[in-house]
Amino acid sequence: MDLVPLLFVSNLEGSIAFYREKLAFEVTQKAVNQSGSVFWCRISRDGCSLMLEQEDPEEDGPLDHRGQGVHFYFICEDADKKYAEMVANGLNLPAPRNAYYGMRQVELTDPDGYRLCFESPLPKSPE
Repeated sequence: MDLVPLLFVSNLEGSIAFYREKLAFEVTQKAVNQSGSVFWCRISRDGCSLMLEQEDPEEDGPLDHRGQGVHFYFICEDADKKYAEMVANGLNLPAPRNAYYGMRQVELTDPDGYRLCFESPLPKSPE
């Protein structure tokens, strides 16, 4: 079983560019409307996928508060390497931090305000 969240976005082309250029996701599927514009896509990286869809306020309701209280956690091998990669791709991010529950975290927000966290387990201390 897979879980693939669908995020409604205000500018699909901009969101695709952000996820591809800054976070190294690939577009693996897309849907095009009659005018030839992409209105939906699935992006993937390292076994994780998200769907992005151009928002339609008439159909989807207002964007106000959409995604509020929702955070996406991507478990990775090395949060510091992810941080270095994202900074090299042009993101200005706060330094990684250690969470009280033993995870190293890099947090950021996408162009639509969705909260993203890339985290990896802290090394176990020798006993």
